[in-house]
Amino acid sequence: MTVRRTITESDGIYFITFTCYQWLHLLEEVNGYDIVYKQFDILKQEGHFIVGYVIMPNHIHVLIAFRNSEQLINQRIGAVKRFMAYEIIRRLQKAAKTSTLQILTKGVNATARKRGKLHEVFEPSFDGKHCRSSLFIKQKLDYIHHNPCSGKWQLVDYPAAYLHSSAKYYLTGSQGIFPVTNYMEIQDIDLTKH
Repeated sequence: MTVRRTITESDGIYFITFTCYQWLHLLEEVNGYDIVYKQFDILKQEGHFIVGYVIMPNHIHVLIAFRNSEQLINQRIGAVKRFMAYEIIRRLQKAAKTSTLQILTKGVNATARKRGKLHEVFEPSFDGKHCRSSLFIKQKLDYIHHNPCSGKWQLVDYPAAYLHSSAKYYLTGSQGIFPVTNYMEIQDIDLTKH
């Protein structure tokens, strides 16, 4: 899975965004929020930190503090997307969502089809921005947390009310569905060492 810009680092705090194919509301359609939380759990078990997130019906924004490992960040995010895609397809098949599955099948390009790929669940690239300052992290957290309240979404009236977000923690001090690590705590951790 490609990124708009290749991330050659294997550690650091990154703002990651990836989107469902053609902006389809796949996460909502399969009630797949738990699929994302499972991948967050795996990242935590590997020693990484989830600093902030929002899981929208068709895309995910997440701030991850990656500890140095043998995998580059591009490879790690590619694996996350791949495992999520398998489960989303399984749920679509189980629910007999034929029209959605047909769209995802048609989205596979010829090269990927030759390699055996059957469905295009996510847009092939993801966006990754290195967060080098507390100010930039705060800006990204603010953007993440206001996403459900903004523009066309209007899913909730205020950020802390959205269940699939770290907004509740940052605004009230009470952890939400998925516990995150405060970005201030990360400053005392040497991410270059695993």
